[in-house]
Amino acid sequence: MRERMPGLAVAASAALIAWLVHLAVPALPILTAAVALGIVVGQVPALQPALSGRLAPGLQVASRRLLRIGIVLLGLKLSLVDIAGLGWVTILTTVGVVVITFVGTIGLGRALGLPGHQPVLVASGFSICGASAIGAMAATVRAKDEEQAVPIALVTLCGTLAIAVLPALWHPLGLSATGFGHWVGAGVHDVGQVVATAQLAGTAALAVAVVVKLTRVLMLAPMVAIAAAVERRRTIEPAGPPPAIVPLFIAGFLAAVLLNTFVPLPEQLLAAADQVQIALLATALFALGASVRVTELVHTGWRALVVGLTSWVLVAALAYGAVLLG
Repeated sequence: MRERMPGLAVAASAALIAWLVHLAVPALPILTAAVALGIVVGQVPALQPALSGRLAPGLQVASRRLLRIGIVLLGLKLSLVDIAGLGWVTILTTVGVVVITFVGTIGLGRALGLPGHQPVLVASGFSICGASAIGAMAATVRAKDEEQAVPIALVTLCGTLAIAVLPALWHPLGLSATGFGHWVGAGVHDVGQVVATAQLAGTAALAVAVVVKLTRVLMLAPMVAIAAAVERRRTIEPAGPPPAIVPLFIAGFLAAVLLNTFVPLPEQLLAAADQVQIALLATALFALGASVRVTELVHTGWRALVVGLTSWVLVAALAYGAVLLG
């Protein structure tokens, strides 16, 4: 534990800084600020030896274990009753957006020759819930830390751009306030980015956006389970035991969803769990962001940039179509 404390302390301090940045600039979500701060820190040459040396054990714990605990607590945001209230058309179109974006992004990533697990990681981030989904999928398919760097950088870039771009297109596309909320919920990556974008259209739009977005978050469980099943078939026994069909933290996520749906939990408990979840994910996402090396992206990441931007446009276009159908 002693060797992990320095890295954990740095990551936790960075999460606190991200929270202070969010207080100063409310339009910038805490998790986006945490990832961005990690990326910035990872580019400082004087800090890189410490990041890959003395701080590495703690950062690894943050990016893996704390991320999984945060995802479990994320389930307490979800209620199947709220999702059912959207209606079957909205639910089915939202699921369709996730599946088509996921499959299309993987196909494009493989066609352009993205290495290793990058296609499935980029697809997870853009179709489901940003950097959190990338971390969850990486843990399931046992992706290397360096394989997560490009997808995290891309989803952070595009998610941040969405906060500015989507509101600019709101009125030109002829959307009502609730229609805009639906579009944002179905098309923006991270929950915090959804809140930052949809709140511009009022409380009704924000409510719709959050429920639609959390419906996408619920898709994390089946998508990860499918990826785990595929990975089991590809795993060679001497390389180690195959991953569980449903990883433990995903089972915990589903249990939290069911608990929040069927058990009347006190508001104070849910509020406290929400704050803990944000703190854990901010700590984890800083650690993930700190593994990004922009110089490597410039030299080798142009294919991933094409895939990420195309996936961003695809999910936004499909989400807009879902709004029109709804």
